Amino acid sequence: MENTQMASFVKDLMRQYDEAYPHADPRTRNWLLMEDSPWPVWILTIIYMLCVFIGPRIMRDRKPFSLQYFMVVYNLGLVVLSAYMFLELILSAYNAGYNFQCAVYNKDSVSNPNELRVAKVLWWYFFSKAIELLDTICMIARKKFDQITFLHVFHHASMLNIWWWTMMFIPGGMSWFGSCMNCLVHVVMYLYYGLSAIPSLRSKLWWKRYITRFQLLQFCVTFTHTVNSIRVGCEFPRWGQNLLAGYMVVMLILFGNFYMQAYIKQANRSKKAAAAETNGHHTPSVVTATDSSRTKAD
Repeated sequence: MENTQMASFVKDLMRQYDEAYPHADPRTRNWLLMEDSPWPVWILTIIYMLCVFIGPRIMRDRKPFSLQYFMVVYNLGLVVLSAYMFLELILSAYNAGYNFQCAVYNKDSVSNPNELRVAKVLWWYFFSKAIELLDTICMIARKKFDQITFLHVFHHASMLNIWWWTMMFIPGGMSWFGSCMNCLVHVVMYLYYGLSAIPSLRSKLWWKRYITRFQLLQFCVTFTHTVNSIRVGCEFPRWGQNLLAGYMVVMLILFGNFYMQAYIKQANRSKKAAAAETNGHHTPSVVTATDSSRTKAD
């Protein structure tokens, strides 16, 4: 029964793709990982999900890999890539004549040579979502299984697939803003992870919790920007605006819940533990929870 439902779901997706196919952007449809079909991304997503479910079982009785040097190079490499994309998105958007409130994408956009520069950097952004799947593979190899949460897996898998559709049908216009904001956040985030892979620097990295705050700010700004583009009647496919606004709401809920659990509730537990110790009571379970939460966010 489940196999039948899955087959029906895939057929429905393919039907929707076939109906939308005439509206695909002719410039990007055959680029790497686009291949004029969602199958390359779907296969990559399936492999990723298999790694998520099977990887921890394979590593269960094995020693964790250190990967220290790889983690430094990998994360700092993503810092460089994210910084490049952030700057190039701003420059290409300016070159294409976008204004802040509304960046138009219509049938004339594909013939504008300045728009091609935007599409090219947006493809790099899409491709970076495939690279970032290695985040999870590294967690599995290092046996950091508690970091592989629903939020983590959903975010990585959904971003890759959403951006395939974006690159196929709307690789320009309003698509630049949310990706630009995300690149800025990733500069800060991957810089933290790259430096935290160096043992001598870990105690000096005080700004971990502010990364989540920055992410929440990103979602709020992107949501507001998208809703405002609908308000002013920006010429951009409405489904793209609705998708982005809806995804920002989902991310706000999921990341907001993570922040509440990892920092606010944990801070309250720490205060209670400190008060209990002051009164002469020792609560080792609370201290353990603090250590566990800290490790989970690393």
